Amino acid sequence: MMLFGRHHWHGESGRRYTFNCALTKNGIPNDSGGIYIFVRRDFLFFLKALYVGKAANLRGRLVGHEKWGKAWWILGATERYTMRVHSETERRMIEEDLIRGLTPKMNDVMMPRGEFDLPNTPQLRRNWIWRRKVGDWFRGLAGIPKKGLREPHKSHVHQSAPDRDEHPAPVQHEPKAQVSSIWKKKRQAPEDHTGYWRKSA
Repeated sequence: MMLFGRHHWHGESGRRYTFNCALTKNGIPNDSGGIYIFVRRDFLFFLKALYVGKAANLRGRLVGHEKWGKAWWILGATERYTMRVHSETERRMIEEDLIRGLTPKMNDVMMPRGEFDLPNTPQLRRNWIWRRKVGDWFRGLAGIPKKGLREPHKSHVHQSAPDRDEHPAPVQHEPKAQVSSIWKKKRQAPEDHTGYWRKSA
């Protein structure tokens, strides 16, 4: 790697791409389309990709770019890197490969949403499946669980439990307790004193 010169970036597929640093407007190609990267340089030698994009004309796209202000003032971008790519199909593939491999902070499209999220480009998708199968083959030799190509479905416990009754048994109500003898005595009829009044009359 040369300071403010050429630099190699790797995509998710493992492919290496060579970019040229563009510190000024004159360093940006004006006769070709390609891929560009906003970069922040830390401690002089460590480069961090902040944004990856593609353009049919690099200079026309990068001069006055709407995201360069945020990259420069907020995220600390120091320079831009460009690579000439003439074909739009190839530009689309390289852009997705770099975004998935570098995961830039300012990119929100084409970012992988999970471990099992496949690329959109057919060539990258085939490459992703092939690398996953090879990796699972080596994991099987080492006794490590395989990742597979699809995310496993989580089964619900209440659906797979074999000892669960589909129709619960009816609730049995206990019989009412008998009234105690003390309460019966209290509820007895009062004594009849009418005979006393008859005798006195």
